[in-house]
Amino acid sequence: MNEISIEQIRPELTWKLRRDILYPQQKMFEMEIDEDNDGYHFGAFHDNNLVAVVSLFKRDDSWQFRKFAVEASVQSKGIGSRLLQYIANFAISEGGTRLWCNARLTAIPFYLKHGFVQKGEHFSKNGFDYEIMEKDLSA
Repeated sequence: MNEISIEQIRPELTWKLRRDILYPQQKMFEMEIDEDNDGYHFGAFHDNNLVAVVSLFKRDDSWQFRKFAVEASVQSKGIGSRLLQYIANFAISEGGTRLWCNARLTAIPFYLKHGFVQKGEHFSKNGFDYEIMEKDLSA
């Protein structure tokens, strides 16, 4: 999977993977979130196919990423790791000192492997359980 390119994309290009991977029971129009117009959206491409997406939102020097989705057929091949590192570098280049997310409990091991720490703050939303995780970018 070395032939991966990562680019900033329009928000609507994230919606299909958001739905297919994160919310398969929902309709496509439900994937748009109000904050989309205030964020940065990135996609990872393999052979010109969009295979991973993430949306990034700035709050002061803290950056939250949301709706991180990797196509099932390419999961565990390093694409998510590369995309996560890309947005961390982007946040650092924009003066960010903290990168954080509301991690689904099933994704916690992935984030721990990439230097995130659990904050111990749990909540449930739309039938999913989450924990807030963060990474210090100032080190």
